[in-house]
Amino acid sequence: MSAWLISLEGTEAGHQLAMALALLAALLHAIFGALQKGRHDPWLSRGVIDASYATMAAPFALFVVPWPEAHMWPIFAGAVVIHIGYKVLQAMAYTRGAYTVVYPVVRGTGPLFTVIGAYAIFGEVFTPVQWLGVGVLLCGIYGLAVYNLRTLTLNRDTMPLALGLAVATGLFVALYTTYDAYGIRATADPFTFLAWFFFLDGLTIPPFAYLRWRNMPERPAVGALMLRGVTGGVVAFFSFGSIMLATRLDKVGEAAVLRETSTVFAALIGWLVLKETVGPRRIALMSLIAAGAVIVEIGG
Repeated sequence: MSAWLISLEGTEAGHQLAMALALLAALLHAIFGALQKGRHDPWLSRGVIDASYATMAAPFALFVVPWPEAHMWPIFAGAVVIHIGYKVLQAMAYTRGAYTVVYPVVRGTGPLFTVIGAYAIFGEVFTPVQWLGVGVLLCGIYGLAVYNLRTLTLNRDTMPLALGLAVATGLFVALYTTYDAYGIRATADPFTFLAWFFFLDGLTIPPFAYLRWRNMPERPAVGALMLRGVTGGVVAFFSFGSIMLATRLDKVGEAAVLRETSTVFAALIGWLVLKETVGPRRIALMSLIAAGAVIVEIGG
């Protein structure tokens, strides 16, 4: 399968597959975000999810994929450090602000700086039409955040700090997207990067999450946490794995923009699954997000 994927790099078929992978990542990322938010403490949810996908990735990393080249170990170390920063900022934002406000701000900040980073690192250039699409998408995403903020009744006193943390988290989204794209392109076999990334990255947060769980006066049931962890681990494999493969097959910036349609999927999940009210304004804002992604794709 690795040879087949590598053969598609830079081709039209590779472009189409990258687009499909980015959209799949968007859907799964919306599910992943809902799982981490959920009814449990975000630190605990992240800890059990990471522990689960590290356990799943271990046999593939150790016994299935080719062993990483020597130059990959410093790259893995950098990826782990960047993702620790992202996870810490994300959990801090989730604990201080409403998910429906924080999530769009994070996802809106990420693609803008990813496009800039992709230009600086990979020499990718967006056309004026594509920049128009980015603008439309960002208007939709930030508009959704502002609309949710206006209707918010809880956590209003901590929202300024939460929004600042959300912007910082978005910057780390851009950082890990471009860095991981560099990493997955630096190894001969993309699945080597994926297996070792999930294995190493999943080892960092669980010890902290365990200490947090142990010191809680009322500890959540282990069974419910582990079920969420296993489910989240599987979703993370396909979500993050899809976007990483998309950035190897085609342009990093385009993949990042398409992934941010996750805000549309998150709203649809809230409407169809959680029976939340969407309303005409949210529908209009979600349409802007989708239109922006389409413009970016057509403009390329």
